[in-house]
Amino acid sequence: MRASKVTIADVMFVADVSGALFWQEQRLLVISDLHLEKGSSFARRGVLLPPYDTVATLSRLAAVIARHDPRMVIALGDSFHDSDAHKRLSEPDRDALVAMQARRDWIWISGNHDPALPSDLGGTVANEVAIGPIAFRHEPTGAAGEIAGHLHPKARVPTRGRSIERRCFVSDGERAVMPAFGAYTGGLSIRDIAFANIFGAPDFIAHVLGDNRLHSIVASRCY
Repeated sequence: MRASKVTIADVMFVADVSGALFWQEQRLLVISDLHLEKGSSFARRGVLLPPYDTVATLSRLAAVIARHDPRMVIALGDSFHDSDAHKRLSEPDRDALVAMQARRDWIWISGNHDPALPSDLGGTVANEVAIGPIAFRHEPTGAAGEIAGHLHPKARVPTRGRSIERRCFVSDGERAVMPAFGAYTGGLSIRDIAFANIFGAPDFIAHVLGDNRLHSIVASRCY
């Protein structure tokens, strides 16, 4: 079981264990917060990280695209870690991105890390996109029908006398915040006030990314 069904504003999505959402009716794949070239961004500031995050992230993205074969892909902002990150893409990584975009619509949503995306990346750039009852944007506002990213939700879950911390989707059935997809992205606890401001009481659901499947847990059971 690499996916679970999640309903948002009466629309059924498939939540993939990779951290992507798939709207089968629209053949639409949604990903968030790739943060490509985060490693090279840190290196420019003297913080050395293994320079493999972009390769790893694009490899995972290629796999989920192959699994669902979407007609459209929406990237919900912070696809690149800084305003110059797209210039640091290696030729193989750029070619991999071009191959994934072939024969499908691709929309880059602007994020706070990449507010002015260039036009030479392929696809189109938008601040937000609405399809039917669903609005796709980077920063969550708490509006009904919203799917957003930005917060990098993670949940700490008790299990067998210890706890594990994993990325997760969070949703109350009316709105959702997606996990960060990038290999080097951190996370914010779903018990943080930022999530309370969006969902209110902690009775929303954390769809936690496991090794082979998702685990749906009421947020109040996480810490």
